[in-house]
Amino acid sequence: MSESTPANAKDASRAVEAARESLGETLDAIEDKFNVKKRTSEWSEKAKRSYETNPTPWIVGATATIIAVGGLVAWAIFGDD
Repeated sequence: MSESTPANAKDASRAVEAARESLGETLDAIEDKFNVKKRTSEWSEKAKRSYETNPTPWIVGATATIIAVGGLVAWAIFGDD
């Protein structure tokens, strides 16, 4: 027998059980990674902490966004096209 082949039924059962446990852990990790609600909550908390630590970049970003949207709206309304 080769080294990777189980010697008897007990060894085979242990190997199968270990593989199942490993697969279960992998599936749990995948489920956790793609859990949109959990990820959104984590990102929200991270953004909140970032704003509380240093709000300046958030204020600058919001101001730039408002100016850009205002400019696009003005262009759409007053543009000659």
